[in-house]
Amino acid sequence: MDIKERSTQSAAVVNDIDTKLEVVVIPVSDVDRAKSFYTGLGWRLDADVSGADGFRVVQVTPSGSPCSIIFGRNVTAAVPGSAQGLHLIVSDIEIAHAALAARGAEMSGVFHDAGGVFHHKATDERVPGPHPSRASYGSFASFSDPDGNGWLLQEVTARLPGRIEATGAAFSSAADLAAALRRAAEAHGEHERRMGGKHDDAWPDWYAEYIVSEQSGGPLMT
Repeated sequence: MDIKERSTQSAAVVNDIDTKLEVVVIPVSDVDRAKSFYTGLGWRLDADVSGADGFRVVQVTPSGSPCSIIFGRNVTAAVPGSAQGLHLIVSDIEIAHAALAARGAEMSGVFHDAGGVFHHKATDERVPGPHPSRASYGSFASFSDPDGNGWLLQEVTARLPGRIEATGAAFSSAADLAAALRRAAEAHGEHERRMGGKHDDAWPDWYAEYIVSEQSGGPLMT
């Protein structure tokens, strides 16, 4: 096998490999202060390991997240506070906003973008309040850690294709599943009212189809 054939074969193998983002390194100036802040938000402390010459690694994980955060001493050359635009995905922006505020995060108000697509840099084009139609991906809130590293909450209730299998549904926590059930219950209540108020004995099937469609970004049942 020549070099070109080996290169082609290797490329094909690489395309089949899952590459999962599981760690983000953020720069901080005071490790203990950062540790206190993030664990105070309720994030799980995974590790706090010290080495020679002052080297230190702290890892924390946001509730329900497959990706962890690492900070410490001598782990990055980035300037403290320079990490910006870190997104935390939530199923209910208002509940998440209140929960983090209660744990000491200095939250912005809930906002949406004037353009309606993602959001502009810093505070440009922010409009107070959640997205008018509560469109998935459209509502945000922001906060910073003590060094100024910037975080955003983003409300996602219906996934765009590609994030999960179209035939499945996935939840990172019991709270996310409960929120999905509440949305299904509200939609099903409207469905029963349109049917003359008659109880729907097949409501479990209706709930299941609604939640799976919502998760996969498909059309919602009415």
